[in-house]
Amino acid sequence: MNYKLNQLAAAVAPPPISESAGWLAGNTSGLAPINLSQAVPSYAPAPEMAEHAARCLTDGTATLYTDILGIAPLREELASHMSAAYAGKVGPADVAITAGCNAAFCQTILALAAPGDNVVLTTPWYFNHQMWLDMQGIGIRTISATGGGTALPDPCNLKAVCDARTRALVLISPNNPTGAIYPPELLGRFYEACQQAGIALVLDETYKDFLDPTLPPHGLYARPDWRGTLVQLFSFSKSYALTGQRVGSLIAGPELVSTVEKVQDCITICAPHVGQEAALYGLRHLDDWKAGKRRLMAQRLDAMYQAFPAHAPAYEVVSAGAFFAYLRHPFAGRSARDVAIGLARDAGVLTLPGSMFGPGQEQYLRLAFANVEASLMDDAARRLQDYALRQDAAPLAAASG
Repeated sequence: MNYKLNQLAAAVAPPPISESAGWLAGNTSGLAPINLSQAVPSYAPAPEMAEHAARCLTDGTATLYTDILGIAPLREELASHMSAAYAGKVGPADVAITAGCNAAFCQTILALAAPGDNVVLTTPWYFNHQMWLDMQGIGIRTISATGGGTALPDPCNLKAVCDARTRALVLISPNNPTGAIYPPELLGRFYEACQQAGIALVLDETYKDFLDPTLPPHGLYARPDWRGTLVQLFSFSKSYALTGQRVGSLIAGPELVSTVEKVQDCITICAPHVGQEAALYGLRHLDDWKAGKRRLMAQRLDAMYQAFPAHAPAYEVVSAGAFFAYLRHPFAGRSARDVAIGLARDAGVLTLPGSMFGPGQEQYLRLAFANVEASLMDDAARRLQDYALRQDAAPLAAASG
């Protein structure tokens, strides 16, 4: 090979979802596979939304570029939605529509940090966040979210990991991978800690539409100075089953939005037009449809919580919510990757190992339980328990002791 690669990008591990996808190919259990690896809605978009998107393509409405920051009606509608949902004040000028929430994160980081700067993540972290920071030569500082048994980080730990080159703290609520929902009071304390440190609070709320809509997830948009600290990331993908359409958003103060506009113009120019039209239709017409899917996910969460104590007592549900559950597996001394591969091969259940989500996570597995019907949860739990029982008794004894 004559050309040379960017070693920062080349050194990053392969995408975890792609890596794990092949594990089920070795399934020797004779059981139908149960895929609990990736958070993809198991249902199709609302038919009326799909019909609207098709019309926008066939009549030419959605075939051209949009404004870099998105179509004006969508920015206006999302600002109104967020203002109502959070009992705060968000304007259209605060909104950038992006090609999915991952793009919103990547563009936010490019706007905030340069090589040699650092960003604080919680552990466990979302692996795409870590991958992007490593590719940019941006350091990662961490605060733990699993040490206290609640899967919630402590704002008191932030100051100790910040220095003059710290640019942001990244939080995810409901969390990926743990599913933990961060209480409004906790987010308020983190907001104040970020203000004191002079850094951005980047808050990924991809799964907010699966929370109780009568209870605002936080009150940060009601603070008069929020634009100087808060950056909210959001995705329409999970809310409206639009994962392949790549449409998300970023809400922040004017200087960051203006910088993101320049970044987006160089990467995607704009978010996919048809996805923007679909998202706009959803905001205007699909509250009832979305509420039905929220209830469906709540049923799957309940089924998961019932299945594991009843049928898989060897595994501890550390935290769960929205789309994810974080389990402590019972195999002391075995890597999480080895356990996950074993479950795929011998039980036909695909999970992701905690080691994909940062240091200190070898004892954990992530389940994307929202991928499967509630009726399959008992079967999945039984398979995990049967796998544990087929292994040596020593790991179970160590875990119970």
